[in-house]
Amino acid sequence: MAKQKRRPIAEMNVVPYIDVMLVLLVIFMITAPVLTQGVKVDLPKVASEPIKSNKNKEPLIVTVKSNGHYIIERGREEDKAVNLDYVHKYVGKILSQQPDTEVLVRGDQAVAYGKVIDLMSTLQAAGAQGVGLVTEAPEPGR
Repeated sequence: MAKQKRRPIAEMNVVPYIDVMLVLLVIFMITAPVLTQGVKVDLPKVASEPIKSNKNKEPLIVTVKSNGHYIIERGREEDKAVNLDYVHKYVGKILSQQPDTEVLVRGDQAVAYGKVIDLMSTLQAAGAQGVGLVTEAPEPGR
């Protein structure tokens, strides 16, 4: 009797790929909320139109916390309080390299008005042509 040769099966087993994809999906679903970071401030709630911005450019955000500390948010991991001299030097350096960078101010509603004005004056002296103010939309029914 002659032995028949078995032909190899040329089908791909995709079950392990589906398992890996599902594990990655779960990991991304868990880590996505963690990746959104920022400084916790109590923004004033006002009705306003959103600022039209260039989606390809990351804005430079300077935050004034309720205790009066200034924090620069620009893709940095630490939220280190800085003084106005540092803000002036940092923003001036960024704007000299990328003059079309948007500069936004996030001010806690409990902070003194003079602190925000001092910051805006410093940003203007550093070369910012216009400064946007970040607010939150009011709750419906108010």
